[in-house]
Amino acid sequence: MKVFASPSRYIQGKKVLFSSAEHLTNLGKQPLLLCDDTVYQIVGEGWITYLEAEGFKVTRVAFNGEASDNEVNRVVAIGKESQSDFVIGLGGGKTIDSAKAIADLLQVPVVIAPTIASTDAPTSALSVIYTDQGAFEKYIFYSKNPELVLVDTQVICQAPPRLLASGIADALATWVEARAVIQKNGTTMAGGHQTIAGIAIAQVCEQTLFADGLQAMASCQAQVVTLAFENIVEANTLLSGIGFESAGLAAAHAIHNGFTALEGDIHHLTHGEKVAYGTLTQLFLENRPKEELDKYIHFYQALNLPTRLAELHLADADYETLLKVGKQATIEGETIHQMPFEITADDVAAALLAVDRYVESLDN
Repeated sequence: MKVFASPSRYIQGKKVLFSSAEHLTNLGKQPLLLCDDTVYQIVGEGWITYLEAEGFKVTRVAFNGEASDNEVNRVVAIGKESQSDFVIGLGGGKTIDSAKAIADLLQVPVVIAPTIASTDAPTSALSVIYTDQGAFEKYIFYSKNPELVLVDTQVICQAPPRLLASGIADALATWVEARAVIQKNGTTMAGGHQTIAGIAIAQVCEQTLFADGLQAMASCQAQVVTLAFENIVEANTLLSGIGFESAGLAAAHAIHNGFTALEGDIHHLTHGEKVAYGTLTQLFLENRPKEELDKYIHFYQALNLPTRLAELHLADADYETLLKVGKQATIEGETIHQMPFEITADDVAAALLAVDRYVESLDN
């Protein structure tokens, strides 16, 4: 069985939040809008004013910062009390994942409005749930993707460039992982085998990132929207979102999850920054050609993404420490088992160290 999954509607462009009423009216009139205080100040307050002028009764809930069961349940109780008929997640990845979980429990539609292009969470029918302390806990899978994804590039271009680079890193894993799933004839996050469409989207995602990534970063640094910036926002959000869900995940994201077994400053890094090192580690595990490995390394370095253990705050990590990452990355049910060959915790620890030494040799 092949499965292709996507949001019902995806709308991207400058100031699309402030022309969104006609699309939202089909979903309800009493939205619960989840966003943190920073996002509220940047765009949330103005958007709520717009929505209320358009006749919506908005219940704004401040997001506490962690996509945990406790936070989700807290907001669900508010949604029931306010009789909200759809949920809007306005913000970054954890706000988005929480909004999807909240809408699922309330059994109402969900609208995703990302304010950064740092992850591919907006379009997918799953959430990553963490403990209250920020450790990876589980995936939640839903029966459908978001009803509407609103991507306002005027808002996103004002976010820190580091977050756009993180999104590029997350999206660069898409084709690397999809290719491994092809070789295994494995299954995807959508619950079946790959479609031709899913594979094609994963491929063009990578092509777009290498073609327009550096120009988009320049646009973000200038806080302006250009065609390259629009292309990268779409690649980070839509192409990577559909690509990972319908073409599959493999080792790179499992290794990211493996890092949650550690304590310390590594948790100050973004999702994409950790995925970047996971992608290099997968390429090493696959023994990909040197030219391909170097292409990824040099691109990551141009984007100030980590390619050394020291940049993950793991300069002093020994083999036993990295073995903890390997053990977490290879637990039952992890996506690393979609690789076309068996990978052990020892294999992961060895590759983590080998990537570091290899990049060191390039820098010298």
